Amino acid sequence: MSNEADNTDEWDEIGFVISSKYRIAVLETLATGPSIPSSIAAETGLPITHVSRALRALRERSLVELLVSKQKKKGRIYGMTERGQQLWKRIEAEGLID
Repeated sequence: MSNEADNTDEWDEIGFVISSKYRIAVLETLATGPSIPSSIAAETGLPITHVSRALRALRERSLVELLVSKQKKKGRIYGMTERGQQLWKRIEAEGLID
C-alpha cells in the first residue's frame, strides 16, 4: 500500500509541475544546472515575476533549493533537489511536456 501511496504522491507532484508552463520552464532550465532567476527569465523569455513565483512554489514542494544563504537578496542561485531531478526525468520519460 505504501508503494501505491508513493506513486500517487509522485503523480500529484507531476500534475503540479505540468499544470504550469512557468514551473515547466523553470525546471527545464534548472535541469541543465544551477541558475539565478534573472538568467532563467532571460533564457525562457518569461517575466521575472513569474519565474520568482514558480521558484517559490517549487521550493515549497522541495523540488528546487536555494544554494546560497537565505539572507542573500541578489545573486540567489537555485538548483534542483534530487527529488526534483527524479521528478523531471519521469516527466520527460513519460513525454508529458512538448
